[in-house]
This record gives sequence, C-alpha cells and structure tokens, in this order.
Amino acid sequence: MSGIERIAEAFASARAEGRRAALMPYMMGGFPDLERSRAIAGAYVRAGADLVELGIPFSDPLADGPVIHAAAVRALAVGTRVHDVLALGTELARELPVVVMCYVNPILALGLERFTDLLAGGGISGLIVPDLPLEEAAEVRASCEDRGLALVPLAAPTTPDERLRRIGASARGFLYTVSVTGTTGERAALDRALGSLLARARASTAVPVCAGFGIGTPAQAAAAAAAGADGVIVGSRLVRAAGEADAPGGAAEEVERLLRDFAAALREHVAGDARPLG
Repeated sequence: MSGIERIAEAFASARAEGRRAALMPYMMGGFPDLERSRAIAGAYVRAGADLVELGIPFSDPLADGPVIHAAAVRALAVGTRVHDVLALGTELARELPVVVMCYVNPILALGLERFTDLLAGGGISGLIVPDLPLEEAAEVRASCEDRGLALVPLAAPTTPDERLRRIGASARGFLYTVSVTGTTGERAALDRALGSLLARARASTAVPVCAGFGIGTPAQAAAAAAAGADGVIVGSRLVRAAGEADAPGGAAEEVERLLRDFAAALREHVAGDARPLG
C-alpha cells in the first residue's frame, strides 16, 4: 500500500466508524528529547489518533508560533537531527500513517531524492513543506509521486479562488486548510468564517480537507468537524502540554490524557460548540 493509499484508508476508516472527523495530532520530533518524543508517539497511538503529523525541528520555522518554535529550538539544542526524526517516523509508521512536516532547507541540504527515498523506505506516508509555494513545488511533487508519497499543500483564508483551485488540484492525501491568518498557536475561538473557508477548500479538491492552526480545545475540534472538516489537526496545545510536564513520564501521560479528550469530542455531539461556522 502506498503512502497516499494509506492516508486515504485512515480517512475512510474514520468515516466508516461514524466519527465526525479524523484526528491528526502534531508532534515535534525530538521534543522534549528523543526518548520522550518516542513515548509521546506511543501515547498518540493509544489515545486514538488516525494519523500523525511529525515535525522536523528547524531554526527558522516561519509558519509556527511561539510554542512550536520553542519546541524546535529545544529539540535542536538536545541534538535532534533529521535522521533521528525520520527514524522515529519509521517506528511510528508501523502503527499509523505519518505525514512529515519539514521546511524546505533541511530537504535541500540532504538532497530531495535522498530525502524522499528515506521517507518512502521508512514507511512514511506523506510530506508537508509549509514554505514551498505552489509555483516551486513541481520537482518535490514529482519526487513524492514517484514513491507513492502524498505531498500535502496548504491553503490559507487569504488564498484567492483561482489559486485555491490550483492548490486543490495538486493536493495528494489531504488539503491542509489553515483556519486562521497567522502562525500556529492556540486561539480563544475559531474564526466564524471557517465553514465558508472549508466549503471553498472542498470545492477545489477531490481529497479530504483538514483544518489546522488555532484548534486548541476538544470543543473547537468538534466545531471544526461540524463546520465541514474531514480531519482536525491539533498541535500547539499538545506540544505545550509536553513541555510543561515535570515528571519523567509526565509528557506522554499528559498528552495521552488530552488527546483522549479530543478523540472523544470527535465521536460525540458537543451541544452548543459543534455547530456549523460561517
């Protein structure tokens, strides 16, 4: 089964089980350190994740807010390197589809063909490159396609309709719909226009549409699903919990507890919060 097929199967399984949306937690590879990030990966599996977005730490993560930026700095400071994160991804991919999130510089430093060979060889399913614009993505897309990997593009609230159609047509695996204008991070409330944004994204593509950025509570995850998201991506809230845990095993325990709450919210109706937006 190719990475693209494995991602499609994860979304299909969530629908078949009658859940509101697939749950895709983000984790920073090597944060707080490699040992604890392996424990967090195991917690994600146990807590009901359908897919995992696995971040490779980078020194200048322009799409990320302070929580994930600080996690990248910490991961690099303890010695985490690209190969360490890809090894973690290979372990995790035995359990769940893994989509690696990596900025373009580490990919080019390693070499595109080598990088995508490592992804495919490790059983990783897809790749997100947040600083790779549509106009410059052809070579990366071709390298991913040759290996059955999904190159997942991002669409923002400010993306014009014509450009959104081009992005949606190029999407493999899913279309990552950025729910807010700005960087990653928790928000007090979801944008009221999220429903219309997701509808625009859905009209542009044949793959599932996921909502990410700014989803920090189970109620917000349920609301994003009710607004039309096929998948919900949760990042900063989980990363923050991992960083705030004091006990040696506390990071994995805390993120597992939190993620179980998110999973439950996507199984159940949340009165008053899970309503269409926009």
